[in-house]
This record gives sequence, C-alpha cells and structure tokens, in this order.
Amino acid sequence: MSGVEFEVEVQAGVGVPDDFQRIWMPERMAYIKGEGKSDDSCVFCELPSLSDEDALIVARGELVYAVLNLYPYNSGHLMAVPYRHAADYTELAADETAELASYTKACMHVLREVSTAQGFNIGMNQGSVAGAGIAQHLHQHVVPRWGGDTNFMPVVGRTKVLPQLLRDTRQLLADAWKTP
Repeated sequence: MSGVEFEVEVQAGVGVPDDFQRIWMPERMAYIKGEGKSDDSCVFCELPSLSDEDALIVARGELVYAVLNLYPYNSGHLMAVPYRHAADYTELAADETAELASYTKACMHVLREVSTAQGFNIGMNQGSVAGAGIAQHLHQHVVPRWGGDTNFMPVVGRTKVLPQLLRDTRQLLADAWKTP
C-alpha cells in the first residue's frame, strides 16, 4: 500500500467523505463493554421504577411486564419479564409462569396488529453459556419476523437497520396493547 492509499484509508476512517455510507451507533459501545452490568444491579429490576417512556415499557401486569429490547434483533423486538428477580425458568411460581405465557401471547397479538408480523422467534436463553446477555434475570424474547427481513447488513456490515425510533415503536405498541 502506498503512502497516498494509506492516507486516504486513514482519512476515510475519521470521517472524510468517500464512496461508503456508514451507520454509526455509538451508544452500542456501552453494551459491548458491558457497562452497567454488575452483580449488584439488575436492569430488569430497575426498569419498573422508571416511567414507561424512559424504560421502553409497553405494558405492566401484576407479575410481568413487556418491554422493548434496547438492542433489538428486529424492529418491535419485545421481552416479557417477571418483576421478581429469578434467573431460571424453574424458579418461577405457577402464577408467574402463567402471566409470562399470557404476556408472550399478548406481545404476539399486538405485534401482528401493529406491524403485521408474519412469524416470530420466541425464546429465552438460560445462563450466560446459553447466550443470555443478562443471565441473572429471566426474560422471554418475542422477535417479530417478516418474509425477506434478513439482508446483508447484519452479516457484512454487522449493523441492524431499524425503520423507527424505539420510543415511537413503544408508543405504537403501548397504544395497541390489550391487557391479557
């Protein structure tokens, strides 16, 4: 690589215009670095103390709440979360399990109504070795899917393109929510 080519590449990396478009997500660095994660605090225990808008909470039940994922796989990616701090599905009481199931169904209904989701990925990762980003507090993912919703961006660009701000998505889903 010549000195001129190297200089052009360095300039491109610091914001000098070139032929590439870049999508910047600087707030993602906190997640990558694990900031805010500690054994002493739990984001899922803290969220209910915030306003629905600030916490991205779509609906609150007696034992479970529905919240948008701050780092969604797809637009509208919801999670059903028990209020009680429990790491494992087998730790839930029967009424918590029932409301978690009910909220998962309600998430599906509202996503179908608001965004015409054609399918869903639903699941929970139990433990960090199973891929749980927040292993100490159980949460059920409800990820809406559409035909053709995968493209090159996540694979090549390691970037997700979301068509709407999370607060706007939260408002649409909250307005359409019907208590289970």
